[in-house]
Amino acid sequence: MAPLNQENYEYDLVVIGGGSGGLACAKQAVQLGAKVAVLDFVKPSPRGTKWGLGGTCVNVGCIPKKLMHQASLLGEAIHDSQPYGWQLPDPAAIRHDWATLTESVQNHIKSVNWVTRVDLRDQKVEYVNGLGYFKDDHTVVAVMKNQTERELRAKHVVIAVGGRPRYPDIPGAAEYGITSDDIFSLPQAPGRTLLVGAGYIGLECAGFLKGLGYDVSVMVRSILLRGFDQQMATMVGDSMVEKGIRFHHRSRPLAVEKQPDGRLLVRYETVDEAGTATNGEDVFDTVLFAIGRQAETSTLKLANAGVVTAEGGKSDKLEVDETDHRTNVPHIYAVGDVLYRKPELTPVAIHAGRIIARRLFGGSEERMDYADVATTVFTPLEYGCVGLSEEAAEAAHGKDGIEVYHAYYKPTEFFVPQRSVRYCYLKAVALREGNQRVLGLHFLGPAAGEVIQGFAAALKCGLTMQVLRNTVGIHPTVAEEFTRLAITKSSGLDPTPATCCS
Repeated sequence: MAPLNQENYEYDLVVIGGGSGGLACAKQAVQLGAKVAVLDFVKPSPRGTKWGLGGTCVNVGCIPKKLMHQASLLGEAIHDSQPYGWQLPDPAAIRHDWATLTESVQNHIKSVNWVTRVDLRDQKVEYVNGLGYFKDDHTVVAVMKNQTERELRAKHVVIAVGGRPRYPDIPGAAEYGITSDDIFSLPQAPGRTLLVGAGYIGLECAGFLKGLGYDVSVMVRSILLRGFDQQMATMVGDSMVEKGIRFHHRSRPLAVEKQPDGRLLVRYETVDEAGTATNGEDVFDTVLFAIGRQAETSTLKLANAGVVTAEGGKSDKLEVDETDHRTNVPHIYAVGDVLYRKPELTPVAIHAGRIIARRLFGGSEERMDYADVATTVFTPLEYGCVGLSEEAAEAAHGKDGIEVYHAYYKPTEFFVPQRSVRYCYLKAVALREGNQRVLGLHFLGPAAGEVIQGFAAALKCGLTMQVLRNTVGIHPTVAEEFTRLAITKSSGLDPTPATCCS
């Protein structure tokens, strides 16, 4: 049952941020009888890119990324189709048109923006197109496009402002570089491209750009896919090298300079294993920075509300109570990518946002479970995982306390076009004793996201290796390979199969 408004509260809930988590929270709250307003305003990127309602995922994240990944896979499928009997006029003449792709992607995004606005209207969520900040702990001010201000008094406030890409503090980075905020609507074809950063965003962008036919290099300062299983991360990188993507390891950019012809000269430093630094330079058409993201908390004037960021105010992110997502101010909550040391994933934000609303207005006592959240890196050969990495499992249970089952495999669809299966690999990290409860599952191969989603539910239910081995697979699928795992790393046996059907 929704609480009655106190006389001086115009709203039961004001949500600052119209991304996945904020919108999910707002809509759930309205369904439970609350009066809700959502503030959303997109500050243009340094390149001037801006977008509509819906947050990062819809506009410059998961959705356009997956569409461009699909475009890349379709290009590969065109060439794979020839050995299957499809006759192409001149395969060597097949070219991709960047303008057509970006137009199609942006048309889809705009349709989602429109549907989102209509949905808020239909559900009686008030949408305020303004940049929010705190006047005090119950008053949020919306700065509108015309710079007028509107005050909203709320009993509860949810901070769901998400984050934006960071630029390195080097000459020319913000002036001439782009980020993931810009790539999906880039008006011209990217041409020869340098990706700076080897997290999942950098690798995914590098992958689809290479698949679309562009010359791609990746600059890696330390390791690939920090926070992920490092054996799998290395294999992801090796599979990308096999696709023709160049990696500059132990390197960092020093400056970006625009040349008279409009191209970008990048000066960089590389440190060898002995610690000796050497300088180099190269010319690119596009430089995309993917070095991390920062929470959009700097404009919120948190001090006016008494809200303190993590690490004693040193961080840009917010620490919340594990039970109900409260900040240090009891009636101010936070959700999504703005949270300190929580998964920065759309489904996580949506789920947590709904839980906050149900706890506030529905009498629920459910809690968000951040353990064993599945995810996928949409590189050319996709990497899906859920649970602990091998390193994390070993740290928690000791090297002798875990067993790792692993295997290479051969996707049936790769046979006829004779595509490389060198990096098609999976492993299950399990406890060594008893029924061997599974701690983590890792899969590198086609449709990894679809594969890992179902096994994620099994892992949440307490999956054991005994149950996994007693599960009959669907043949011939790549997902079935999890049910065939029998070789452990500790045995030293060859995990490469002889055939696909035995």
